Amino acid sequence: MPLVVSDAGPLIHLAQVGRLHLLRDLFRGVLITSGVKREVVDVGVDLGYEDAFVVRRAVEEGWLMIRDVSGEAVEAVEMLVRGENVSVSDAETLLCARESGAEVVLVDERVLSELARMYGFGVWSTWTILLEALGRGLIGLPDVEAAIAELAEHRHKLSDEQAAEILEAARLVASEKR
Repeated sequence: MPLVVSDAGPLIHLAQVGRLHLLRDLFRGVLITSGVKREVVDVGVDLGYEDAFVVRRAVEEGWLMIRDVSGEAVEAVEMLVRGENVSVSDAETLLCARESGAEVVLVDERVLSELARMYGFGVWSTWTILLEALGRGLIGLPDVEAAIAELAEHRHKLSDEQAAEILEAARLVASEKR
């Protein structure tokens, strides 16, 4: 079970579909930066988003841990922001992963995913997490189908084609389990 660092997207999406606990079940530890916490929890709670309260509870329970980059990495954060045109929070997520020895970065954004791969990290999206959980028997195919419907319709930038591909992959994973 690897140590992972998460960006905001997978936390929000998994909390929205009632599956944030899968992170605790799949990984040795889940780290986020203060910037991600601020984005997901602090702002989300202020706006009354239910998923923000779910993520806040995970932080309070201690299995979703806040870890910031070292003072020495501040300059590297600024260089990433300028050079790669990413947000401070995204740059901090990458550098937190590097400093903590994480193996995987949880991210749904394309640019951050590509940067994480360039840094040598495994990249898992919300969909990777759900498919892995399905493969390990932590959830069933109906759970993945419900998540696809919920996120594709209301909250996640997911085309019909992407939703069909994910559903096809989920059906394949489910059939291999039999």
